[in-house]
Amino acid sequence: MSNLLWKSLVVSPAVLGATLLVSATAMAAPNPTTKVSPAKQLGVTEVAQQPEVLAQTTIDQVNRYSNEGNQNNSQSQVTSVSQFSDVQPTDWAFQALQSLVERYGCIAGYPNSTYRGNRALTRYEFAAGLNACLDRVNELIATATADLVTKQDLATLQRLQEEFSAELATLRGRVDSLEARTAELEANQFSTTTKLVGEAVFAVSDVFGGETGDNNNTVFQDRVRLDLQTSFTGRDVLHTRLAAGNAQAFSLRDNANNPIGTAEGTQTFQVGIGDGNNSVRIDRLTYEAPIGPAQVYLAASGGRHSQYAAVNNPYFFDNTDDGGNGALSTFASESPIYRIGGGAGIALNLPLGKGGGILGNSSITAGYLASQANNPGLSTGLTNGDYAALGQLNFSVGDRLALAATYVHGYSASGVLFDSGTDGATGGFDVGTGQANFLGNAAGLATGTATPSSSNSYGVSAAFRPSDKLSISGFVSYHDVTGVGAGDDYEAWSYGVGVALPDFGKKGNVLGVFAGAEPYSFNRPGFGGNNDIPYHFEGFYKYRVSDNISVTPGVIWLTSPGQNSDNDDAIIGTLRTTFTF
Repeated sequence: MSNLLWKSLVVSPAVLGATLLVSATAMAAPNPTTKVSPAKQLGVTEVAQQPEVLAQTTIDQVNRYSNEGNQNNSQSQVTSVSQFSDVQPTDWAFQALQSLVERYGCIAGYPNSTYRGNRALTRYEFAAGLNACLDRVNELIATATADLVTKQDLATLQRLQEEFSAELATLRGRVDSLEARTAELEANQFSTTTKLVGEAVFAVSDVFGGETGDNNNTVFQDRVRLDLQTSFTGRDVLHTRLAAGNAQAFSLRDNANNPIGTAEGTQTFQVGIGDGNNSVRIDRLTYEAPIGPAQVYLAASGGRHSQYAAVNNPYFFDNTDDGGNGALSTFASESPIYRIGGGAGIALNLPLGKGGGILGNSSITAGYLASQANNPGLSTGLTNGDYAALGQLNFSVGDRLALAATYVHGYSASGVLFDSGTDGATGGFDVGTGQANFLGNAAGLATGTATPSSSNSYGVSAAFRPSDKLSISGFVSYHDVTGVGAGDDYEAWSYGVGVALPDFGKKGNVLGVFAGAEPYSFNRPGFGGNNDIPYHFEGFYKYRVSDNISVTPGVIWLTSPGQNSDNDDAIIGTLRTTFTF
């Protein structure tokens, strides 16, 4: 620092105060090439050079460099030097600070009422503080209070401007450049309220065992989903999701090489893909917003119960509903009870209690989805067609244990119980055996004619996290189906339990093992098979390559496919790669 600057600090309390000011509030970088990290919006990892990221970066930089010394979000303006807890009347700079506060008002402190005047500063930090005080002096002159500014102070400030002209020019040049970038990005950005979240799944898969292995080949399948997430208030979200894919489930065969007609072993990326020819379609259009203490969910298309109800299956369930994370199979990802019905409708999540009592961490969930809500024909529409109404009581103990009791009442004339309200992977259903899914009797099965049926389903689920490195979850569901014809009534069961080891081997990785019985039904005359339970065993390891890429190898072992132990076991091996952006 030059002799001129030192003498200026001695003779001018204004300049001295400016120096002290920037020690607490300066935000300038030590050189003009310092990079600023982009702000992260809505928890999404930014990708370099995206317009929204550049826009946010620009705004952050403009706020950082054009408002030096006046950052109300991190410092607070003071009206008296006594407001500083770390400044005492015996301090050598006390009078200078007092003069700056009373005469110029260009002193700001930290929210905890400290000034931190002993911190070292660079020339750029001093220049930023000087620029802030120059702005304050100009403001006083413009408001006809120039008598507060002495001639001596003005002369000193002029010499300081000359001394720090290079630094001031750098700061102002950067602000001008950032403002120009901001204007350009705002003029060309896609939307100020919408962000794009995408996921692409590449999967290589094959199945082995008996006739099933002989009649299927190794496949390379894909699915892509682009989700436009729009927020109008900052607390709501409108999902407009586009999807395409070519994946389809394997055909399981009995020992006579006949198709079993089951969805056992169906994988999450193989459902909800439309015609399976990579045709693009809107597969979800939903809106969620808080109204008072409640959270409201509206689905115009592609609604599912698991989108609004707590599934209680962490690390196995893909909470983005994209099929690129979590377990490989539809069975291990969530309880089958959430796949009864779907489509368009409304749901409500309402907290119970205000904490401290037995209901302090509880909530109630209610929802109604109709798969033919858009059809104005007879026996269709929002209330006269296929529908499923869900009620669920949620209860949690701290952040370690979550419980849920679920009831679903459904009606379907389409002939399938677990169809998610859309086209399924095998015969129109997504999970379980044909015996547990077909609504009708043996005669209807032979002719492909279903019987309109109603169902009452009951389920419980639980998730327990004894430590940050271990999660245990499971579910049980029972389904009572009543048809309109003779011999149409039946019962179905399903249950499963999973153990997950998050951050296994590396942060972000997940090792998961799941076992249970896919939905099955006994003693249905004419449906073939025996009364054997179709057990499902699954293991996978999600390896996090980067923030945006993960690779998941996994194996699914199916015993007694089609509820018949005479059929050979089927083993499905999959290598799934997921790209998120």
